Amino acid sequence: MSTTKLGLEPLIGVEELAEYLSVPVQTIYDWRMSGRAPRAYKFGKHLRFAAADIAEWLEQRHEDGPHE
Repeated sequence: MSTTKLGLEPLIGVEELAEYLSVPVQTIYDWRMSGRAPRAYKFGKHLRFAAADIAEWLEQRHEDGPHE
């Protein structure tokens, strides 16, 4: 059964998030250690990220207008 049929948001892993952001996987882990990564779910030693949490995290980092 798909997560959408259950009304659940799909979750993505560290590798997929790193690919989406065009950063090395290690950067995601470094951001987690420093408290700068998107909120994640932890299942054993596996991390999963919800699209809504990633979108919120990205919006918080959005720059307004040109910076000199």
